[in-house]
Amino acid sequence: MPVTEEDVLGALKSCYDPEIPVNIVDLGLIYKVDLAAADDKQDVTVDLTLTAQGCPEHVNISMQVKSRLEQLPGIRNAAVNVVWTPPWTPERLSPEAKKQLGIE
Repeated sequence: MPVTEEDVLGALKSCYDPEIPVNIVDLGLIYKVDLAAADDKQDVTVDLTLTAQGCPEHVNISMQVKSRLEQLPGIRNAAVNVVWTPPWTPERLSPEAKKQLGIE
């Protein structure tokens, strides 16, 4: 069965910005998920941003995301693009993230 965007987002809920106790999906850091058929598996490309452009954790978060995606059954390769447009704002926080952070 093919991997879906929902599968990808579900897997990425186990990835965290080490400075914020909320997963990167609920933080609103995932901007785009592209899935492409590749032989009997799929390739996935994820565009993500960070809460601040100078964030020194971009390499670690990108590696964490790539590793987690490549663990999904049916994924052949994963690529991560760090993007800065549009800039992240707190409006991208999910209701769950706002609750966790005490912003309601």
